[in-house]
Formats: sequence, C-alpha cells, structure tokens
Amino acid sequence: MQSALRITTKVLPGNKIEIEIPEAEIGDSVDVFVILPEKSESKRRSVVELIEKIRSQRPSFRNTEDIDKQLKEERESWD
Repeated sequence: MQSALRITTKVLPGNKIEIEIPEAEIGDSVDVFVILPEKSESKRRSVVELIEKIRSQRPSFRNTEDIDKQLKEERESWD
C-alpha cells in the first residue's frame, strides 16, 4: 500500500523549502506535491465606493423630522 505524508513547512530564502522524511531511506525516490495557499484578492476601493457600500447596508435614509420624532418618543418612554 502506498503511503502519504503531509508536511507543512515555510518557504526559505531563495524560495526554497526543506523537508525531512523520517520513513524514507537515502536513495529512495519520492513524489513531492506543493500546494500554495489561496490568497484573497485585496481590491482597493475608493472612499466613495466604501461610503456607497455602507449606505446600501443601512436602512433607508431618515430625514431630520424622523430622527426628531424617534428621539421624542424615546425621551417620553423614560418617564
């Protein structure tokens, strides 16, 4: 039965990796697969795009009268 060994290592200077395989003997042939981590694309956004995104996630626009009404109701509930 073919065995597999998973090893996580760091990339060394010169873009090299070093692995140790305790089960292998000198002269053994091995296959090595390197799987690179997925990197998220960091898309730079403009300030305007960020403001539009925030506004789209908030409830509909409230005017001054709506806010004053809510504050008045809140204050009346304190009594």
